[in-house]
Amino acid sequence: MGNRKCPHCGLVNFADANACRRCMAILFDQPPAPPPAGRSGPPLVIRLGAIGTVVATVLLGWWVSLLATSEPLDGDQRAIVDDAITLLDERGFTRQAFVLRHVTSFRSTDNWWNLYHEHYQAYAATNFPFEIVTLYPWFFELPQDDVERAVVLLHEAHHLLGADEATALRRVWQEKSRLGWTADVYARGKVWKNTREWTQYSAPDVFVCSEDADECDP
Repeated sequence: MGNRKCPHCGLVNFADANACRRCMAILFDQPPAPPPAGRSGPPLVIRLGAIGTVVATVLLGWWVSLLATSEPLDGDQRAIVDDAITLLDERGFTRQAFVLRHVTSFRSTDNWWNLYHEHYQAYAATNFPFEIVTLYPWFFELPQDDVERAVVLLHEAHHLLGADEATALRRVWQEKSRLGWTADVYARGKVWKNTREWTQYSAPDVFVCSEDADECDP
């Protein structure tokens, strides 16, 4: 502790003095000097860095928990997925194929988050922004061929890139001809019927009807 300055007469007294030796005024401990203006705490960059570190740690822990509570694809399932991704790449969906091939973690069983949300009657489910895609038995059993599996993966790729359900359905329906997914070949299949039904419900604007038409289809 430094010397004590008398607040009344200004005399500087010894540090252990309780009263001013000139005017006998009681001496109290001096309050600490305030911090310089503009330096009330850590710099903004440091505070933002700390917040970013906490957020990154939470997201990493969440991602690890999703992987730890689900199972990966087996070799045969992975080969089927790779064929469908290759088809997407060949048909011009290079961005989506890249994300599916190099960024996505494919799983064969639900993680705890999917179980909480209870995905019913789905071919697949995507956890964004963790880039995890869960493929259900329907994905491997119901599509007629690689084209229809590519359709399902294209839908999930749109989710991986941030699209909501309505947007993903709309884009897939509008892009189906690029994949060779046409009504004359696939309209009787389960994947076509399901996708058409879900798209009509979530994105009805993609269907155009004429006054005398029995069905609406773009």
